[in-house]
Amino acid sequence: MKPLGLWGKKMIPGTRRGCGLLLWLTLALAAGCASAPPQPAFKPPVYPPPPAEPRFIYERTLIYNDDVEEFTRAMRFKQYALGASRKLKGLVKPFDVAVRKGRVYVSDSVQRTVFLFDIPGRRFVEIGTEKPGLLVKPLGLDTAPNGDLYVSDITARRIMVYDANGRFLRAIGSKEQLRRPSDVALNRDGSRLYVVDTGGVDSQEHHVLVYDTASGELLDTIGRRGSQPGEFNLPVQLTIGRDDMLYVVDGGNFRVQVFGPGGDYRFSFGSVGRMPGQFARPKGIAADPDGRLYVVDTAFGNFQIFDPEGRLLLFIGERGQSGLPGKYMLPAGIDVDEDGRIYVVDQFFRKVDVFRPIGLAADEGHAAYIPLE
Repeated sequence: MKPLGLWGKKMIPGTRRGCGLLLWLTLALAAGCASAPPQPAFKPPVYPPPPAEPRFIYERTLIYNDDVEEFTRAMRFKQYALGASRKLKGLVKPFDVAVRKGRVYVSDSVQRTVFLFDIPGRRFVEIGTEKPGLLVKPLGLDTAPNGDLYVSDITARRIMVYDANGRFLRAIGSKEQLRRPSDVALNRDGSRLYVVDTGGVDSQEHHVLVYDTASGELLDTIGRRGSQPGEFNLPVQLTIGRDDMLYVVDGGNFRVQVFGPGGDYRFSFGSVGRMPGQFARPKGIAADPDGRLYVVDTAFGNFQIFDPEGRLLLFIGERGQSGLPGKYMLPAGIDVDEDGRIYVVDQFFRKVDVFRPIGLAADEGHAAYIPLE
């Protein structure tokens, strides 16, 4: 794909290498210590690249607990004076991401947990590791207006609900209702929960279930297996956009289907192909505050940005084996926060890349980038 200019791991510092002292101090003092030329400073990529007007810039990558945890003086004393080691914890097989007010939740299907990268609070928390809120295979995530976290557990076949700090509250759904729940989304006031049931090749249960979040009652079922408008073939993820419109990634039909707040079919966009605006393996989806849609394509190694009517605006990223910013092998989940920052998960490189709108300064917003000591 060539970048479209239609839409008007951490910063890596430069390094210097010094040479060792010569064997004899007198010779070292005479010769001095030469330095190799400094390496060029890391220049974060922008999208679209020049000469087009840039819209987004790479900001940072989240992988480990020390990407957000503050290393305090007390922690340094404990490590160096008492010989204690600093425990490093990170992503193994992340799948989805959900962000609210600088709190970045990432599901990890192998470690059977959801990690909270609390950027403003400088905390790293594991969620779903204890009963009764024990997770088996967490996949899709979403947050409610009050901060509650909803997690689809595809193996336990239910939706787990936690408060913003990870305290288990309740479960929604059952094995009788859900076959393979792969993602969740809440409407704008948090009263309705939409659950994608991916079904399977031997199942006709390819649909979206609608629950009342307060009572857990099943209210409606949207769609059935098929290829006609309003039907699904292996749907994978979904999001709520502007005016409570529902957008569902219909993976096996290579499209995104759009439904009204009442579940009525409106339109679809996308088709199978290798051109911009088409899909090869669509997966994650998110909507920003202005209604734009962000759709991850695992085969392309990127995510494409569409307007609310499904017209392509831009794409970001490409396939690559380096793991550098914007290089992906297995991109999956995606989310956009209140300030327009984009968070995209790559399963292969075990990371979450963060992109910032050009008009937003690094020290602005809930997830302001303030380097740790």
